[in-house]
Amino acid sequence: MLWKRCPCVVQRSVRKFCRAAFAINDPKALQELQHEFGRYEEALCQNNVKELDLLFHKSPETVRYGVSENLYGYEAIQAFRGARAPPGQREILRSALTTYGSDLGVTHIEFQRDGSRRVGRQTQTWLRTAEGWKVISAHVSMMEEAT
Repeated sequence: MLWKRCPCVVQRSVRKFCRAAFAINDPKALQELQHEFGRYEEALCQNNVKELDLLFHKSPETVRYGVSENLYGYEAIQAFRGARAPPGQREILRSALTTYGSDLGVTHIEFQRDGSRRVGRQTQTWLRTAEGWKVISAHVSMMEEAT
């Protein structure tokens, strides 16, 4: 039985299953995700709320945890974006974008806003829908200062 095996055997079995079940970082899917993430980043820095709204999945199941807000559902996310002050420019310090198969991807970045010593972290889960790649889950947090 799998559960009685050594944890390292279980991890190897899971990795083997995952590779067989879907391609990790399929070049075409990864390029598409990178493009959509670029659209998101540009819209965020320019405070293009209309574009940001287009990039989130219009669903009550879409969730965004921010630095000081928890938003459940597309409508709550849309209302938050429309009411907040422009976040301003930021520099991406580190990024990791990964696709799983052709329809699911995650983005992880560390960023720093102009004039700030604090470092932010952002994770997004993206799903290919009939309307294209959409953010279905997002989380943003801040550390006190760069390490």
